Amino acid sequence: MPRIADVFPPTEIVLQMEPEELAVPLLDYLCQCEKSDSSGLLNRYNFMLPGNLYEYSAGKYDEVTKAMTEAWVWLEREGLIAPSPSQGDDWIFITRRGQKFRHTPDVRSYRAAALLPDKTLDPKLASKVRPAFLRGDYDTAVFEAFKEVEVRVRILSGANKTDLGVNLMRKAFHPENGLLTDSAQVASERQAISDLFAGAIGSFKNPGSHHDVNFDDPAEVAELIMFADQLIRIAERRKPEKQEGA
Repeated sequence: MPRIADVFPPTEIVLQMEPEELAVPLLDYLCQCEKSDSSGLLNRYNFMLPGNLYEYSAGKYDEVTKAMTEAWVWLEREGLIAPSPSQGDDWIFITRRGQKFRHTPDVRSYRAAALLPDKTLDPKLASKVRPAFLRGDYDTAVFEAFKEVEVRVRILSGANKTDLGVNLMRKAFHPENGLLTDSAQVASERQAISDLFAGAIGSFKNPGSHHDVNFDDPAEVAELIMFADQLIRIAERRKPEKQEGA
């Protein structure tokens, strides 16, 4: 029997996925069950039993089973699974359409989407990067992520429009007088934050401004987007008091 944890993403991501996104690993799992000695799981009631999902659900069994049920119903509605003609109740088989669907570009996009928990991302960042990420335009997704870091730092620090890239980061996070520098930190930590932002923009935003960088691993791109999200959170926490009041 295939292991749930080998097919599905971690529980916290599953609970953020839309039914059509979660339907992709569910269909994969059911296809593997159909080809193995686990055909007993081609039954919605059996599939949702604690023996199959309790350990994987990590204390969120009720939430996980509801999410799985939503995905199961989506598969039925799309004609990717259908009631078994030789068995009653909740027994199903994988339709011809379902077998083909596993290998379409849409499925690859949905698989990649599971890597990007955009509901926990900064909303503005998510709106900029998710469309490019889903269509597999990873260079653009990375560029837009770090461009949003640049834009956010410029706004929060009150810098000029002419302050760009690494120079903007060095100005905003200058260890001695940067408007986004935490004066409560020791000098070495202030310098480290300045280096972090300057290095991130210099490495991941600036190259994309000048040439193709050819990102092709969705997992790596998702990690970079989440890194950009963390930088935005750091910058937001450093917002000057006058902006807090505004």
